Amino acid sequence: MDQLQYIYSKRRKEFGKKCCFKRNKTSLLVSIPANPEYFRSHYILTNPVDTETQTMGGDYSECDQVNTARPEFEERGMNHFEGGWPKDLNAADPEQTLRFRKKIEKDEKYIHTILQLSHAVEHCILQNNALDIYETYFEPDDSCMQAEPLSAKGLNVFQDPCQLKRPVHHISWAPDGGTRIAVSHCSLIFQQATQVDLSSQTYIWHIEKPNNPDLTLRPPSPIVCLEYNQKDPNILISGFYDGRVACWDTRKGPEPVEMSPLEPSHRDPVHRTLWMNSKTGTEFFSASSDGQIMWWDTRKLSEPSEVLILDPIKGQEQSLNRALGAISLEYEHTIPTRFMVGTEMGVVFNCNRKGKTPPEKIVCQYNAHLGSVNALQRNPAFVKNFLSIGDWSAKIWSEDVRESCIISTGYGPWQLTDGCWSPTKFSVFYTTREDGCLDAWDLLQQRHKSVLNVKVCDVPLRSIRMQEQGQMVAIGGDNGTTYLYQVSDQLVVPQKNDKPMFTEMLDRETRREKIVEARKREKRVKGKVKGDENRHGSQAKAQETLTFEEIKEDAQICEAERHFLEAVQSEEQKKAAAAAPEESSEEASK
Repeated sequence: MDQLQYIYSKRRKEFGKKCCFKRNKTSLLVSIPANPEYFRSHYILTNPVDTETQTMGGDYSECDQVNTARPEFEERGMNHFEGGWPKDLNAADPEQTLRFRKKIEKDEKYIHTILQLSHAVEHCILQNNALDIYETYFEPDDSCMQAEPLSAKGLNVFQDPCQLKRPVHHISWAPDGGTRIAVSHCSLIFQQATQVDLSSQTYIWHIEKPNNPDLTLRPPSPIVCLEYNQKDPNILISGFYDGRVACWDTRKGPEPVEMSPLEPSHRDPVHRTLWMNSKTGTEFFSASSDGQIMWWDTRKLSEPSEVLILDPIKGQEQSLNRALGAISLEYEHTIPTRFMVGTEMGVVFNCNRKGKTPPEKIVCQYNAHLGSVNALQRNPAFVKNFLSIGDWSAKIWSEDVRESCIISTGYGPWQLTDGCWSPTKFSVFYTTREDGCLDAWDLLQQRHKSVLNVKVCDVPLRSIRMQEQGQMVAIGGDNGTTYLYQVSDQLVVPQKNDKPMFTEMLDRETRREKIVEARKREKRVKGKVKGDENRHGSQAKAQETLTFEEIKEDAQICEAERHFLEAVQSEEQKKAAAAAPEESSEEASK
């Protein structure tokens, strides 16, 4: 221990200016005497008032309730290595360990020590082989679960504390078992988010304390999106309305720890930020409606490490004038080099970060929706299939089929604003609508209609995020309120045959769409060949007879149009018949 020494040295110029202290006697600096005239002029004499009161009511008792603090449990494991070796022995060398074992076995006390330890070891072995009286011998019956109706129960409501309510634009669950949620409030209406009266504060709530937020974040600009680090529940990243990104640490207060400058950041609001799978755990990337994808590192936010412009035209130099604005992002940690981007024009880009040039990074694109792609998420179990939310429908795609989706919900009367998969039951996903309703879809039960519809509020819903356990769902609306719902077990717990049945369904629909896609490609090639022949041939040769397949297809189209017109006429006749008695009753009353 005496040999362990370290000398700390410091240069004299780093000490600063030398402080010189002197011993002085006590001295009076200022003396302000009292002014009697001032007190006389400002003295007010008040007459005393005597009043008598008598309580006329009875005695009342008060009952207080105290809620005990919830206990926190923590599980810790211990990794046991083979130990007991001397310090001068290398345990990784098998020859040294073998020689040491032989030396110990020759010792006289070796057999005596083994006999003493054998009783304790035998006792532990017998304990492991003992009968577990609490063992569950029968698995829960799935038929009982199916008999119960589907439901969703409201647990809590978290309201925006500001006087002027702002829409909930994004929600993120903390990776601490789902006890906290981060809610970002921002209005993306033009020139409304920059009003002086609107606050830019964002809140972190505990799911059991809806009255006051756990932490209030104070950003310099309204936060559009906020995302927890799944490895550290204290670290968050955010995208601002002015295009900047920032990193937050809840242990260091409500101010951002690091923030990017305005010049190298995005030009439009940052709609989405996602953490990336990296060795340091500090890398993330952001998407904005300016058409750029930027990669960042929280240790150095002075400039992005890489930039990708979403220019759909290949073969030319990338230009921001042709770039499509990004609205949604998707990143799967099991595929660290691949990511997907949803744009304002309804196009979904499938990208690969390993590409050397920008055109190589954009692998393919899907014409998904008629409007903006509001949500994009891969299936938790089948990563080749992803969900897209936009316009009036929700669609499920396969990476192997690019021209059309494999499953679609069809167009509804209200536009869809957001959606997500269930993390536990892979055939279930949720969507939010502009009429304030939450829809739950189970593709194994029915595809043309949602299995559960819940009226959450009377204003449009903007954001939805599922808890990691799949039991609770957080929903945000335009009125600045976040609703916490708990869904029934039928939408959470998967059954035995769910995964193989859903696998078979996805494979079947993928094969069908591949056949349709090949058929369409063949027709396009035939049409192109016929067009070339018609341009170079005579007019008489151009008038060829239709094939049997084309005649059959035209006949099917005509038949469908006829059925549609008949259905419309029958509905009009029903309405007319229903209106006739009402008119006759009105005339009789007159």
